[in-house]
Amino acid sequence: MDLLPEFAQKINVEGATVDFFKYIKDGLTTYQFDTSKCGPPDPMVNAMAGLRLLDENSQLFMINHKSPGGLFAKIEDEFEYAILDLPNGMVKVIFRMKKGGVGSTDFSSSCCAG
Repeated sequence: MDLLPEFAQKINVEGATVDFFKYIKDGLTTYQFDTSKCGPPDPMVNAMAGLRLLDENSQLFMINHKSPGGLFAKIEDEFEYAILDLPNGMVKVIFRMKKGGVGSTDFSSSCCAG
């Protein structure tokens, strides 16, 4: 996968349909996956699987062909996110747990209504 540091390690993530990678830099754990070549529901399924991994010392990078708009309403009480446009036309979404997030994310809901 592009954009991965050399020291990233492939990990097994329950429920994932694509490869996930993990690396630690400056005390921050980063999980990363790429669904840019996948169609629905894979981006949502993998984002929900990856978000389960997060704590206050970690972040999740999602590489996708577009911003996963249907995901954000499902997670906004517990997670914050930033969307970066990549030079290749893809997007990188960076997810972090909110401080004091309410823990209300329904991780069993991995479909998108729009």
